[in-house]
Amino acid sequence: MSKLSTKPYILRALYQWALDSGYTPHIVAWVNDKTCVPRQYVRDNEIVLNIGAAAAHNLNIDNEWVNFAARFNGVSHDIWIPVGHVITLFARETGEGMGFEVEPLTDDDAPITEADEAAEPEDAAESKPAEDSGKSGGKKGLKIVK
Repeated sequence: MSKLSTKPYILRALYQWALDSGYTPHIVAWVNDKTCVPRQYVRDNEIVLNIGAAAAHNLNIDNEWVNFAARFNGVSHDIWIPVGHVITLFARETGEGMGFEVEPLTDDDAPITEADEAAEPEDAAESKPAEDSGKSGGKKGLKIVK
């Protein structure tokens, strides 16, 4: 049996603690080409994001990804961050929270981008499921490699 990471469980618990305490949860994430965030808000390969209910719509913290929709200057963006790229989850009001080590994704774990789909041969695209109904919770656009 493979060992499950405790990180996503701790992230979900810290998020719930912040909400229950009346605080606004934020995350700091390490950004690279595997992370889907608006690049103009990235500083030193990091981004700070409000993941409170008013800012992060349809927030999902599963065992592999943190994903949600958010508006930046009135423009909606789908945010996809590998759980391993979360550096910190903290309460904006107090700064309390927890830091984590970065666990970079391998190429096999990365989300499929529009450029990747355009570069694939047609038969490869047909053999790959559009959605995974297993480990990643059915996230559309994730590549599953077994």
